[in-house]
Amino acid sequence: MKQKPDLSFWKLWNLSFGFFGVQIAYALQSANISRIFRTLGADPHSLSSFWILPPLMGILVQPIVGTLSDRTWTRFGRRIPYLFVGAALAVAVMCLLPNAGSLGMAVGTALIFGLVTLMLLDTSINMAMQPFKMLVGDMVNERQKSKAYSIQSFLCNAGSVAGFLFPFIFTAIGISNVAPEGVVPDSVIWSFYCGAAILILCVIYTVAKVREWPPKEYAEYNTVTEEKEKSANWITLLKNAPSAFWRVGLVQFFCWAGMLYMWTYVVDAVSETVWGTIDPTTTEYQEAANWTGVLYAIQAMGSVVWAAVLTRFSNAQLAYSLSLVLGALGFLLIPFIPDMYGQILPFLLIGCGWAAMLAMPFTFVTNALQGYGHMGAYLGLFNGTICVPQIVAAICGGSILSVVGSHQSSMMFVCGVLFLAGALSVTIIRGRKE
Repeated sequence: MKQKPDLSFWKLWNLSFGFFGVQIAYALQSANISRIFRTLGADPHSLSSFWILPPLMGILVQPIVGTLSDRTWTRFGRRIPYLFVGAALAVAVMCLLPNAGSLGMAVGTALIFGLVTLMLLDTSINMAMQPFKMLVGDMVNERQKSKAYSIQSFLCNAGSVAGFLFPFIFTAIGISNVAPEGVVPDSVIWSFYCGAAILILCVIYTVAKVREWPPKEYAEYNTVTEEKEKSANWITLLKNAPSAFWRVGLVQFFCWAGMLYMWTYVVDAVSETVWGTIDPTTTEYQEAANWTGVLYAIQAMGSVVWAAVLTRFSNAQLAYSLSLVLGALGFLLIPFIPDMYGQILPFLLIGCGWAAMLAMPFTFVTNALQGYGHMGAYLGLFNGTICVPQIVAAICGGSILSVVGSHQSSMMFVCGVLFLAGALSVTIIRGRKE
């Protein structure tokens, strides 16, 4: 088997550039879904149930995309056709979702319409997102993989910054941030329109710049052939998965459950802590929602800086665990800071944990998978360690909220405890020599 060649910085950049646009779409979804459904009339105790659909679609879509793309060999490549189709679908749905309250439907009908479009949006985002991770696994050698995922992490965070800031920016230039009861403000609607346009342009760039290896050339750099890629089922793959797959998965369980609760409750938590209201019909609540988008952007910028720091650690497990401890501290601080600018510190700390969550799990797992083959299928299955904890957390969210006192800010304590559990679980991960 030939050694995969070193790739120039710009070739590594091009492999992941479309991720910038995909992450804008994902950021808009993460920052605004709770805001949209609260505006449409959802009750806080049922709010987490609306978050079941994104991870549920992820756990269904990503293994399918991974497995099918392992078996797809076209003149356009193996992964790129799925990337392009997913992005095109996401663009269409992004133009529909924020208009759920503007079509004259009753509250119940608008919520159902929002759920259906959210399901379609997350299906298409997952379809577009997964191929980027697979392209790195297919074409980048082990020595450059950390660099490739760091570039992907940078583009991911840069896209997040843009997506999180859009409603704040559009409000600042005069687009209305308030609307009639049950209607999503224009600042959010135009944010989704802008994100859709950037997404398709970024994906077109990647499609134009990246040339995947054809089957014969792929076989020269990998131990698996086209025939072998078609031979295994998911049960067999999971039975034969390296132990690092499961150990990193345990860390993922705690961290992604914590992130689900953050995305679900942090708008209300910030509004409650700083503005003293959780009433979505008030101007203060919509202002708090915009400011939370800014805080999300600050979190993403903190992630970019911390991602650079992570590369200086010689002990990957230490870097991973320390990052999650800092993220836990950020969550625990949110309910104690009633100043809007003071909230910047907790979100910077959360950004440290987020940086590690984006880069380090896939570095551990793809290195452990060298020689196993079925990279796309394995990474699709590994996405279950992201989706399952979110599904479990979404199901339990309303009950946990009642236990901690029905204060959305109290859910930030739950996030902190989950991140601390994740930091402790990092100690069971072993290196590739295992």
